[in-house]
Amino acid sequence: MDRFRIEGPNRLAGTVRASGAKNAALPALAASLLTDEPLELVGLPRVRDIMTMRKLLDHLGVDSEQEGDSLRLVATDRASTDDAPYELVKTMRASILVLGPLVARLGHARVSLPGGCAIGVRPIDQHLACLEALGAEVELEHGYVTARAERLVGASFRFSTPTVTGTENMLMAAVLAHGTTVLENCAREPEVVDLARLLTGMGAKIDGAGNESIVIEGVESLAGTRHTVIPDRIEGGTYLIGAAITGGDILLEGADAADLAPLLEKLAENGCEIEELAAGIQLRRQGELKPRDTVTAPHPGFPTDLQAQYMALMTQAEGGSTICETIFENRFQHVSELTRMGADIQVEGSYARIHGPSRLSSASVMATDLRASACLVLAGLVAHGETQVDRIYHLDRGYERMELKLQSLGARVERLE
Repeated sequence: MDRFRIEGPNRLAGTVRASGAKNAALPALAASLLTDEPLELVGLPRVRDIMTMRKLLDHLGVDSEQEGDSLRLVATDRASTDDAPYELVKTMRASILVLGPLVARLGHARVSLPGGCAIGVRPIDQHLACLEALGAEVELEHGYVTARAERLVGASFRFSTPTVTGTENMLMAAVLAHGTTVLENCAREPEVVDLARLLTGMGAKIDGAGNESIVIEGVESLAGTRHTVIPDRIEGGTYLIGAAITGGDILLEGADAADLAPLLEKLAENGCEIEELAAGIQLRRQGELKPRDTVTAPHPGFPTDLQAQYMALMTQAEGGSTICETIFENRFQHVSELTRMGADIQVEGSYARIHGPSRLSSASVMATDLRASACLVLAGLVAHGETQVDRIYHLDRGYERMELKLQSLGARVERLE
């Protein structure tokens, strides 16, 4: 089992580019189920979740071939398979994204309830309720979702709470439905907008992506296209926080400031100098870190996927700060590991109270999920001595060769296999 060894403290400086967004690439891959024609996706990250989705698509009859920085996907004669078994979806919640496309195109699907990080309950009841609103017959039995519809029919549906994968799944279901579908209280994340851009390039008729209300006019079929995946705002945000926590100076090349706005606003309040350039986002910190409270929320709020990394940053701020986690109930599992390194953090329900600055010291720590892994790496960058982060297979699900990118910024980190 691989682990990271980090010699601290470090200061990050230089230029780094975020890979393609994992959370945009996964629904884009699932969209290949909607067409007989070749789909070319450019800029996919080379991370574990992408490999898992490719295996699932191969099982469902979609061949994929890597050509440089692009991936070519095309449905084969096997593409009538509708079964997504537990063995292929147990490690990744995003595998549920094949449900909508399969029902839309084949009229039937049998998909295992998904797995993923143990950060809290993430039900798919909204996915199923929307499918039923579109005319599908849905059953839950023996850990599988079975859905059938001769053809989905447009309808109006309001999500009880914004859900990213739910919005994406139902976008893909509705594009081939008969008639008009209106989705309300939709997720507004950039990844949802990127999927709508891909589907529109394939011939779908979608209006309003990025807003709370999305209108989809169903079409008879979709064509292939070439699509470039947006940069990963969570990966990019992690490196920006890395520069902030180490008193560094980095250029995040090719980044979209609008997608990162909630984080950039907070880092500016923390005392970082931020400049939007044609080449990307420049961040530097020279003075003391100022503590600031934050509350996670759906986009355009502060991302829950950056909460753990931001907590590591607040351990170095001059004073007290509070983080309120409103999305996932088990997303403070990194606190105990940060405490072992010397952080002063108290958790009360959905609130974590951090008192800084703490002089972090090296320790052997264990990652519990994807973003907790990144949090512990950031803590290791400022800790004194040698920190070892175990179970970085979590990290590999969403960060492409993080150790190499950190090394390019001057960090003393290596992967031990």
